[in-house]
Amino acid sequence: MTVSKDMVIGELIQVDTGFIPILMGAGMHCLGCPASQGETLEEACQVHGLDADELVQTMNEYLAAKQQ
Repeated sequence: MTVSKDMVIGELIQVDTGFIPILMGAGMHCLGCPASQGETLEEACQVHGLDADELVQTMNEYLAAKQQ
């Protein structure tokens, strides 16, 4: 699996709950909000003023480290 900006946050969390601390650490503290569950990473990053590419890179690095 590779994370991309067009993936929905709710689906990513269902795939791997390890994404939760990454998202929370980036400033997305509203993960329990129903609206956030249907947002893409890119949409959520725009709302929170975050760089979507950096967040995607961090999440993919997490997955890569987990596979080792």
